[in-house]
Amino acid sequence: MAVKIGQTIREQGVLVAEAGTGTGKTFAYLVPALMSGGKVLVSTGTKTLQDQLFRRDLPTVRKALKLPLRIALLKGRANYVCHYHLARHANDGRFATPQDAANLRKITRFAEMTRSGDKSECLDVPEDSAAWISATSTRDNCLGQDCPNVKECFVLQARREAMDADVVVVNHHLFFADVMLRDEGMGELLPACNTLVFDEAHQLPETASLFFGESVSTAQVIDLARDMRAEALAGASDCRVLIEGTRTLEKAARDWRLSVSDENARISLEQLAQHTGFMPAIEMLAKTLAEVGAILKTQAERSEGLANCLRRLEEMAERLDHWQHPPEPKVVRWVEVFTQSLAVNSTPLEIGNVFARQMQRYPSAWIFTSATLAVGTDFSHYNRDLGLNWLEPPAHTAVWGSPFNYPEQAVLYAPAGMPNPNAPEYPDVVADIAFPLIRAAHGRTFVLCTSLRAMRRIHERLGDKLERAGLKLPLLLQGEGSRSQLLARFRELGNAVLVASQSFWEGVDVPGDALSVVVIDKLPFAPPDDPVLAARIEHLREAGVNPFMTYQLPRAVINVKQGAGRLIRTEQDRGVLAVCDPRMIDKPYGKRVWRSLPPMRRTRVPEEVEAFLATLPPPRGVTAEVLPSEDSADDVTLTD
Repeated sequence: MAVKIGQTIREQGVLVAEAGTGTGKTFAYLVPALMSGGKVLVSTGTKTLQDQLFRRDLPTVRKALKLPLRIALLKGRANYVCHYHLARHANDGRFATPQDAANLRKITRFAEMTRSGDKSECLDVPEDSAAWISATSTRDNCLGQDCPNVKECFVLQARREAMDADVVVVNHHLFFADVMLRDEGMGELLPACNTLVFDEAHQLPETASLFFGESVSTAQVIDLARDMRAEALAGASDCRVLIEGTRTLEKAARDWRLSVSDENARISLEQLAQHTGFMPAIEMLAKTLAEVGAILKTQAERSEGLANCLRRLEEMAERLDHWQHPPEPKVVRWVEVFTQSLAVNSTPLEIGNVFARQMQRYPSAWIFTSATLAVGTDFSHYNRDLGLNWLEPPAHTAVWGSPFNYPEQAVLYAPAGMPNPNAPEYPDVVADIAFPLIRAAHGRTFVLCTSLRAMRRIHERLGDKLERAGLKLPLLLQGEGSRSQLLARFRELGNAVLVASQSFWEGVDVPGDALSVVVIDKLPFAPPDDPVLAARIEHLREAGVNPFMTYQLPRAVINVKQGAGRLIRTEQDRGVLAVCDPRMIDKPYGKRVWRSLPPMRRTRVPEEVEAFLATLPPPRGVTAEVLPSEDSADDVTLTD
């Protein structure tokens, strides 16, 4: 893999590479990239992976190669303390809770001592504390070069270090928001790079869709109204009409949210017809933005903060107008509703042509890698999504399988007799299938669900079964704490069961004995009534393409591979992957799913699974015992 990447870098080509768990793909791209002699940008899926690369992997490779390279970590601006906003809110003294006030005082002390301003280094304040909102900036409220604290700005300092570095580590969101779209003054970084590497590259199509689209939310409007009011009180307190206008704007945003009665829903443009108050509310919001903007324009020269609010208001009004009257026909307009807020979104039906054009502007080596990119050895869906099939010369593709001995280390279990996945009793049956595996494994189980409703029902039924059986195993549920807190607790307990949904399907690493079983309730197809998916399906049909085989199925396969990847993380790990969905066996397309999984031993016999689990060492503090099995299923094997 390293040899192929090195060749791609020398030829300034494009490589799409799947590398299974345990191949050492991080070193495989870092070694040739660092030895190439040019500037390297590495983009990862999450800030956690960013930190791992910057603090562990890159220093290790740099030391081994004895290369005097400068490395830099660059995050989005919300990760750095902002002197201006910190001082403004500290002086304002308005906090929702005493804890927020205490945390802001801790952040103030941290800002006086830190060299980087990176909030992850402020260990006294949790990263999800509301106080950070008052101590950091956003793209919207940053004053840029007009800020009185510009010379000591941590964001600008991080960017200067990135420009001077030989290797820069970013994440995908930052890459699109700041680097590729030149949204925040970082457009000069990309032309300087000779090599770009995207780890966890399977996330790119979704991330690109987010950033190549547009959105306006009630939360953004309310934030703008409050910032405008604070700036007016500080720099134009005699303009009472502006201060009152901010309150009118805030009310218009709240009325807009109340125009839709749903919660936690994604609504298509056609479905909005059922919400008769929505269009009048959005028109009232647009009218209010125009009226407040006219007042603000007369006051904007009185302070940098007011001038910045005017820029934000005008950009917001333009995005809102684009949603109401889209200039680009190939977009899907939809609404997402949360408990307290609402957002209108314009999402491109295709992002490949835009992404490919951006790539062609920067003739560098582009490396896309992940453990889950292909369906079997087929990358066509991925290349089409990102427009890589438009490139000339075309992108090269390659697969490097995992070195793990999957037939010895793992079992793929497809339980027989499962009902239709849409049947009301399906979650109960999944819990019934999972329970004997949990019992045989002494806990140590992830149950990964495709919906929150199924997750809650499976958790409830498993709780009842554990109680009736007298098994005192810790039963955790997604939402009972942050993801990092739940993972830490799961690892520490050593015999826990975690029932979770989408956020635990990837980016979760539990090597060792703490995890021995992964249960997947259904093949993770996106819901067909999702407005973006429905529009893309129709768009593909109109183009004469089969949307299921070319779009829906490949994405489901990638997601299954991600979920399955939680199980075997090292050469010593052993365990069972149970995929409960009968479509993996009963449907013709099912073979494409399980053939894309690692080559585990396959069975449909529960006794075989429980016998395999009985060979695993028990968790800490548990004495091994032989457990009776439940009723067996028909002895049917998965064959080609």
